Amino acid sequence: MIELQVLTADDWTVWRELRLAALTDAPSAFGSRLADWQGEGDREERWRGRLSIPGSHHLVAVLDGKPVGMISGVPGPHSGVVELISMWVSKDARGQGVGDHLLRAVERWARQTRAAALHLAVMPGNAPAFALYRRNGFHDTGPVGEVLPDGRVEHVMVKALSEAA
Repeated sequence: MIELQVLTADDWTVWRELRLAALTDAPSAFGSRLADWQGEGDREERWRGRLSIPGSHHLVAVLDGKPVGMISGVPGPHSGVVELISMWVSKDARGQGVGDHLLRAVERWARQTRAAALHLAVMPGNAPAFALYRRNGFHDTGPVGEVLPDGRVEHVMVKALSEAA
């Protein structure tokens, strides 16, 4: 059974473990680099700060007592928009519905905050992520995200929350 836990700044060590695992496992899936969060970047106050973004919601998926996935919902660049960031599921837990559980939980939270839409960015070529998001009602708006240092352009995907005010 998949359990979801809401994280606070006091849970920074759990978030740290998963975030470092995600950046190690799938470095091309994120705009951040593992090196950005190691050495001088690996500070308790930085991890706590990441979990203390005003108006944000952070979840960890637990399967068989072990943290296996994570996601965050943060206020987007425009009013009424929630941005999904830091989505990741460990290799051992993929194909078991963990990603779907995480997405649905953030969507429920976004609806409670009366958000009108969910936005996220996906790296080009990440077919499993595109499939997960499409399966959950997101549509691809194309390569309109940030241009990363390596020249790649993120694809932005959107899901309207029609019941939101």
